[in-house]
Amino acid sequence: MAQAGRQGSPRNGDNPRRNSARGGAARGGAKGAPKGAARKRGERPTPKGTGAAPFANERFGRRLGPVDRAGQGAPRRSPSPLPAHEPRTRAQMAEEGVRLQKVMANAGVASRRVCEELIAEGRVEVNGQIVTELGTRVNPETDVIHVDGVRVQTDEHLVYMAFNKPRGVVSTMDDPEGRPCITDYLRPGSPERLFHVGRLDTNTEGLLLLTNDGELANRLTHPSYEVPKTYVVQVRGPMPQGIGAQLRRGVELEDGLAKVDSFRLVDSTPGFVLVEVVLHSGKNRIVRRMFDAVGFPVQRLVRAKIGPIGLGDQKQGTIRRLGKQEIGHLMASVGL
Repeated sequence: MAQAGRQGSPRNGDNPRRNSARGGAARGGAKGAPKGAARKRGERPTPKGTGAAPFANERFGRRLGPVDRAGQGAPRRSPSPLPAHEPRTRAQMAEEGVRLQKVMANAGVASRRVCEELIAEGRVEVNGQIVTELGTRVNPETDVIHVDGVRVQTDEHLVYMAFNKPRGVVSTMDDPEGRPCITDYLRPGSPERLFHVGRLDTNTEGLLLLTNDGELANRLTHPSYEVPKTYVVQVRGPMPQGIGAQLRRGVELEDGLAKVDSFRLVDSTPGFVLVEVVLHSGKNRIVRRMFDAVGFPVQRLVRAKIGPIGLGDQKQGTIRRLGKQEIGHLMASVGL
């Protein structure tokens, strides 16, 4: 009888009401939330890291962190304003465009159901305005969509790639002298008219960005946006204390004062030292010239990061497409 009583009495984990509540909370949707928790129009979006996770299925870009438009890498001048959009009535919105959750799902943000949750939670902006109505329709070609502050790229014609350039490859799409160049590493049938963002000299290895997005390429290379770049530098050791401080204060070069934003010792063994430096300057051979100026000529130089985009575990000589979240953070770093 005691056994039968235990079987007939539901345990905590078998309580239907409790299970229903847990299910609603786990989904993070509007149905599972208390009535008092409904988001009102105009409230701030849910902070990143809570609720449904956009771009959660991407291999790259999961640990980029929150978008920081006011921090390192943000433009030092006001970015170009978004194009003006005339207000549309609900009738016009119902007749024009595509449902917002469908556009988001097609852009790889998440499943359509999760996209609906993101909209209902007030985490989606269209042309700078928070949208919470699931019936909202947008034009993927003209409307600007952000999720948790990350730009959603809805133009399928735009391509964004990361190339880990080996030593000995010139930073051009074509070389009249027949030297190895970027095009040699692109697969046949790759999109035409790709731009390489910035340059690396022939003996420097590491990250180059390739894209056909002219506006993004221009902003990434324009001095006013001061996009930070991270380099790993190998020099002969030992390196006395004070070199890092000297580079942070600045050294005088033939074209003016140059300094690094940060200097960090990575490794030190008999005969050589590895250091990591971050700087905003895009001047020609700036890292090599700075280390020459302090008496430590560069033996090997690798660019590991541009803004929020890093090489990670990408093998040398390979090209990969950037994830949607990576693209969003890259655009945020230049005010797009």
